[in-house]
Amino acid sequence: MSRELDVIAIVGPTASGKTALSVELAKLIDGEVINGDSTQVYKGLDIGTAKITETEMDGIPHHMFDIKEATENFSVASYQQNVRACIQEIQSRGKLPIIAGGTGLYVQSVLYDFRFTEEAADLAVRARLEQELEEQGPETLYARLVKEDPQGAEKIHPNNHRRIVRALEIIEVTGKTKGAHEQDVGKKALYNHLIIGLDMDRDLLYERIDRRTDIMMAQGFLDEAEALWRAKIRDVQAVQAIGYRELHQYLDGQLTLPEAITEIKKGTRNYAKRQLTYFRNKLEVTWLDATKGTDLLIKEISVILEDLDDLKRK
Repeated sequence: MSRELDVIAIVGPTASGKTALSVELAKLIDGEVINGDSTQVYKGLDIGTAKITETEMDGIPHHMFDIKEATENFSVASYQQNVRACIQEIQSRGKLPIIAGGTGLYVQSVLYDFRFTEEAADLAVRARLEQELEEQGPETLYARLVKEDPQGAEKIHPNNHRRIVRALEIIEVTGKTKGAHEQDVGKKALYNHLIIGLDMDRDLLYERIDRRTDIMMAQGFLDEAEALWRAKIRDVQAVQAIGYRELHQYLDGQLTLPEAITEIKKGTRNYAKRQLTYFRNKLEVTWLDATKGTDLLIKEISVILEDLDDLKRK
């Protein structure tokens, strides 16, 4: 089995079988699983995010699940930083990291040279610029921005003081304009990686999504959403996720329960379509037929890994 790979990622639309496949693959290659879903980082969002249970983990270590309270925000930049540290820690123990999830930007931000402007932050510089803004006026700072970054200045209104300060902060901290800081992001791979994608006939996928939604409701999804609602956890990032949003609308009296369930299914189908579009357009994916089942998929991945080993030896 190939040990030349740094990371394997398993991606695909919701309800395609990524969770079960990641566990079986981890058993095969002595790996550990890292969450690649933006909603499964939150505590208390279990049924509605199809979060893996301890029983389903089957003894395989899992990372980046339940690391944030539902009231907290979590950015892709934070995910990138956390997961790269997680990859290093897993590798230090001789294990192979497996990122499994359907949030394409999260996976891409880890595997490729993604740079986020929030990294180019210096609160002391920002405070000084804000003081200069107050003392000298926005015209002076905007004129400085026009001189140092004329192209960037064209995109910022002279009255948008926050963006003027932020643009000047990036220049001062990085020595580059915002545009230069972000150019060519996401094109250079930082790890020797393999991305396995799960796909299936669109109609079959939609049937699985609808069926899984019904199963979630039977498992107590409404009770889970209502517990968050009663705890006043509303209008925050976590519960804007598909399902929680619609059930909260039901609890607010904006939808009937059947209407909410219909909207959940519709929203999830649309999300699955967007996931597939992202993976196909943004990432180099080796696609497999999800309907073959976990056992056959593991055999196919084994062949892929053996072929990679053969290429390395040539």
